[in-house]
Amino acid sequence: MTDQNDTTLRMIALEEQIAHLTKTIEELSDVTARQEKELRVLHRRLGLLLEAESARQSESEGSVSLADQRPPHW
Repeated sequence: MTDQNDTTLRMIALEEQIAHLTKTIEELSDVTARQEKELRVLHRRLGLLLEAESARQSESEGSVSLADQRPPHW
């Protein structure tokens, strides 16, 4: 009878641990999905900022864009 009680207690502990891990995985999945969406928005905004800055630089005094300039050590 003691072996059966020990087995039952171990099974309950394992089921609790599985439930906890399942909840954690679901929460992490939600976080990952939210971060992916946020990264897409930030990537799009960065592209727009780079385009705007490039346009601004090309309009000013016909100078070379910073992105097209060689670093000073070249």
